[in-house]
Amino acid sequence: MTREYPDTVAGLTERLRTAGYLADRGLATALLVATHLHRPILLEGEVGVGKTELAKTVAAVFDRELVRLQCYEGIDTAQALYEWDYARQLLHIRTLSDPGDQSVADLFGPEFLVERPLLTAIRRGDDAVLLIDEIDRADDEFEAFLLELLADFQVTVPEIGTIRAPSPPLVVLTSNRTRELHDALKRRCLYHWIDYPAADREVEIVLAREPGLPELLARKVVAAVHRLRELDLAKPPGVAETIDWARMLRFLGLDELDADTLGAVVKDRDDLDVVRANLAEITSGG
Repeated sequence: MTREYPDTVAGLTERLRTAGYLADRGLATALLVATHLHRPILLEGEVGVGKTELAKTVAAVFDRELVRLQCYEGIDTAQALYEWDYARQLLHIRTLSDPGDQSVADLFGPEFLVERPLLTAIRRGDDAVLLIDEIDRADDEFEAFLLELLADFQVTVPEIGTIRAPSPPLVVLTSNRTRELHDALKRRCLYHWIDYPAADREVEIVLAREPGLPELLARKVVAAVHRLRELDLAKPPGVAETIDWARMLRFLGLDELDADTLGAVVKDRDDLDVVRANLAEITSGG
């Protein structure tokens, strides 16, 4: 496996394709620049269009460690960067014959430091792909902290000192746009919007991810999913759901769409009522 990133858009596109990820030229161009100029890349788009999957694929194809930070409301720097192993520190104190022993000063040494994703990525450098997933779920304070960290790829632990990345990791941020990100973060990153693919492109993606699936069945699934996306659904199905539906039908040995398999693409109770009301139209044709 070649660890070096290709120098051309075509080369990078082909490497991703070998792992079943079909990137359009705009996405491959942004990723190529990000890998060679050490710029974070911010991916926005609807749920299930392949934002997270891109980071996973890059890590797998180029033999990097995937370091994932899943953001959520209320996440703080300790949960994302580092914290101390208080249980081990307490056990260490209990083993000391003299509580005033000098080794108490070592309680905040490296062996008691618990790395969280951001510190792990800093230490791994370009041997890592840092995935900061759903950054839009974090609050403004965490976003500001992240902006500073991405500028220098270093962190100061008061008890230990400054830890610097030997070289910047590839950083992929994703957002589902549940809130607007600040311009300062966007300026720090390259940006790409991942939209739902055209039908022919989505068929190609399904066949790449599910080799051996009959093309006719893939086209039926994709056509039905595109009809679902035209409905007023709370949770329109993404490409991931399209692949899941095709995989389910293949597993069951079905060559036609089946209402009992809608659970692969419809994940909301109200949406299910809407889909069932339009089922004949959705499953007709190919």
